[in-house]
Amino acid sequence: MFTNMIKEVNVSEFAQWVNDANHVLRVIDVRQMEEIAMGTVPKAEALPLHALPAKMQDLSKEEKLVIVCRSGARSAQACLFLQQQGFANVYNLRGGMMGWVQGGFPAYQLG
Repeated sequence: MFTNMIKEVNVSEFAQWVNDANHVLRVIDVRQMEEIAMGTVPKAEALPLHALPAKMQDLSKEEKLVIVCRSGARSAQACLFLQQQGFANVYNLRGGMMGWVQGGFPAYQLG
C-alpha cells in the first residue's frame, strides 16, 4: 500500500485550516453526488472520483488541495492519483466525513 506516501490532515487541523483566512486551500469531495447531498465539509467542491481524471486540468498544482470522501479510502486513491500527475500539495482528510462528524463537526450543504 502506498498510504505512507500520502499526506494526511486530521479533522481538527483541517478545521483550523478552514477557519484561518490566511490559509488558502481548495477542498475536493470525491464522493458521488447522492452522498455529498447528505452533507460535506466546509468549502467543499464536488468532484466525484470517477470524474477526476477528466477534470484534473481544472485544478492547480500550486493550490493546497484537501481531498475528502466518506472514510478516507477513495480520497486516498485520489491523492495518490494526483501525486502521480505531479500534484505535490495534496492532503487526504483522515477518516473522511465519518471522522469529521465523529469529531463533533457539522456537515454542510454544498453551495
